[in-house]
Amino acid sequence: MVKYSVTPDPDKTAKAYGYELHCSCKDSKNLAYALRGMQTEKAKQFLQEIIDLKRPVPAVYHFNKRAHQTAIGPGSYPQKAARYILKILENAENNAEYKGFDTESMKIIHISAYRGRIIKGIMPRAQGRATDKNTITTNIEIVLEEAE
Repeated sequence: MVKYSVTPDPDKTAKAYGYELHCSCKDSKNLAYALRGMQTEKAKQFLQEIIDLKRPVPAVYHFNKRAHQTAIGPGSYPQKAARYILKILENAENNAEYKGFDTESMKIIHISAYRGRIIKGIMPRAQGRATDKNTITTNIEIVLEEAE
């Protein structure tokens, strides 16, 4: 059982969780900041524009050495993280539909991304040595609520 970082009212909200996703935690945090408070239809369109390289995401966290994009400052096109978040958002929408909510008027009230488990790995090197080749995972949680 996965614990969420918030405890929303189950009669008014729908939620979904992405566990140990193989995407960047830094990019996921910036995307979560950009999506917080958006309507679900706008959020899905925003994520699709990122995947199609039409709109960059402004870098709020970890913006050192990031290229400046036109009119937003430091930013990037985190396609892999956007694909994962889009999938989780669609799962949350399906959960809302199952609960009987109007999916057209759903709003993201909580979205967070944080580091998951580190999957250990090694890479063989010369003279019998080895170097760590670890895979860092990301956990993403989304909570939707019906907007009045």
